[in-house]
Amino acid sequence: MNICFLKIALSLLFFGMVSNSAIAGQTICVFDVQGRSGDIFKTIEEWALEAKKSQADIKLIAYQKEEEADADFKAGKCDGAFLTSLRARYYNKFGGSIDALGAVPNNVIAEKAIKYALDQRNAKRMISRISNEKFEVAGITQIGTAYLFVKYNVLKNPENPIKDLVGQKFSFLGYDFAQSYMLKKVDAIPVPSEISNLVKKFNSGQVDMTAAPAYLYKPFEMHKGLGANGAVVTFPVMNITMLMVVRPDKFPENFGYKSREIFVKNLPRTFYVVKRTELNIPAKYKLALTKEQSVKYQMVIRDTRIELTKQGVYDSTMMSMLKKARCTIDRTNFECSLAGE
Repeated sequence: MNICFLKIALSLLFFGMVSNSAIAGQTICVFDVQGRSGDIFKTIEEWALEAKKSQADIKLIAYQKEEEADADFKAGKCDGAFLTSLRARYYNKFGGSIDALGAVPNNVIAEKAIKYALDQRNAKRMISRISNEKFEVAGITQIGTAYLFVKYNVLKNPENPIKDLVGQKFSFLGYDFAQSYMLKKVDAIPVPSEISNLVKKFNSGQVDMTAAPAYLYKPFEMHKGLGANGAVVTFPVMNITMLMVVRPDKFPENFGYKSREIFVKNLPRTFYVVKRTELNIPAKYKLALTKEQSVKYQMVIRDTRIELTKQGVYDSTMMSMLKKARCTIDRTNFECSLAGE
């Protein structure tokens, strides 16, 4: 009887050890240019607290350089990473294609896109494999629209503003093939950069222009680069989101699904923060395009986006959904009567 009891006790102990190992603490590499004091990191702190309900015990490590966070994730030092979708596209093309050039022109469409991607019907699309590793998108959140920051506040070619890009040095995220492709297409001079020095090059005068969301304006003191003659062209070059990418085998069962639910629930607050950061850019710098000028930009960007989708850079399913969302909001948009996406 005692031997039987001992066997049962040992079995229960072994089962408990296996269960505990399955939900052992997880480490997330979190990129935020402002470090632990930034809104992005604070948002993920709140997420981590809610994730405990899914039996996850998460430790967060802040990185102010995205390339370092990604490198540590690839090296296995982290079980998950919170990165811009432009970089996270490497791990999941479907989720990473939300930020395709010009595909999400405003926050209304951004919210629709994020909710669509995180919906349970797309659960299988959130899973991807690279070599022998399995990855899952466990969340997506909004950072904001990337606008053109330029050294001059007057369009030299008002009839065709695309010509203003010709020969201009443009700092862009060097790991994003799409941006490089677009800049070469309009005959600008691409200057590969990381987020950590993208704005520094603009502020110091090494480049003539860059694209950045309002989230970078204040911490990077972008007014220095704008000076007295600069402008922020309020045309939505691209939308910027961030993806939570995890190795699902390191987390409790169904963690990805429950995590995505948390991200969806927190979206209203996220978009409130985005609107608040937009107010950081003074009105005196904002340069609005006319409808005709905007269409010129849209046509070039649309053609580029379609080419990149055909090349496999963007996910075609996501591109179709984003077009549907754009045309639901604005049925008069020229592209709504065109095929191709």
